Amino acid sequence: MGRVTERRRTIRVRDGAVSARPDTLVAEEPLEIRLNGRPLAITMRTPGDDFALAAGFLVSEGVIGSADEVRSIVYCAGAKDDGSNTYNVVDVQLAPGVPVPDITLERNVYTTSSCGLCGKASLDAVRTTTRHPIADTPPVRVAPELLSGLPDRLRAAQRVFDRTGGLHAAALFTEDGELLDVREDVGRHNAVDKLVGRALREGLLPLSRAILLVSGRASFELAQKAVMAGVPVLAAVSAPSSLAVDLAAETGLTLVGFLRGPDMNVYAGEERIALHTGV
Repeated sequence: MGRVTERRRTIRVRDGAVSARPDTLVAEEPLEIRLNGRPLAITMRTPGDDFALAAGFLVSEGVIGSADEVRSIVYCAGAKDDGSNTYNVVDVQLAPGVPVPDITLERNVYTTSSCGLCGKASLDAVRTTTRHPIADTPPVRVAPELLSGLPDRLRAAQRVFDRTGGLHAAALFTEDGELLDVREDVGRHNAVDKLVGRALREGLLPLSRAILLVSGRASFELAQKAVMAGVPVLAAVSAPSSLAVDLAAETGLTLVGFLRGPDMNVYAGEERIALHTGV
């Protein structure tokens, strides 16, 4: 829809010289997700891949687990008072027979581009509600050298970041390092939802042989989304949170943080990393 970036006037100061010029910024707009016609959640996102974002969000919420559980995903027409479409409201219609969760005011969530589903889920809830428990048999085995090369490949695939510098990214790789998909968004959790939603719509869940790489920190909600999609390895270029580490240990997720060049910290699931150590 051509709304990934927008231009804004800015005053630049460089070495004491002042000039006015337009700058390219990443777009951020609200997306309302409805389930069978009823409002469920609002998230601030970069427009694009909205249907995948909605589907991935429902996977992370435990509402759906396969493509055949979705009858349709559509933009809601007449979202504005004048009848025009903002393309900021999507409605997911579940297939006949798929249970509809109880949508109450307590269940509705507002997710921002910085926090995701803050405080909404517990370790026990994620472990017991996932449709795709981590079950990589035989276990995924990844060499540290392979992991160390993934951030540069993710960065090279970030098309919009080069123009704006304001996007998070997430990518899926095979256990052999093949890039499967990459998505960008102003919200790190949205980038992951877009990946998971695209995988769901292509019939690829669970992602039991995949490595999920995120460009920022590994927060609880990102670990949650990895577990809900059956991903066995989550790697981040920055730090994990304590709750993300706890969730990884509880569910069998391999969690790698501070992945920068040959250096990394393995916080959980070290059996999947081919480490040469006596520790």
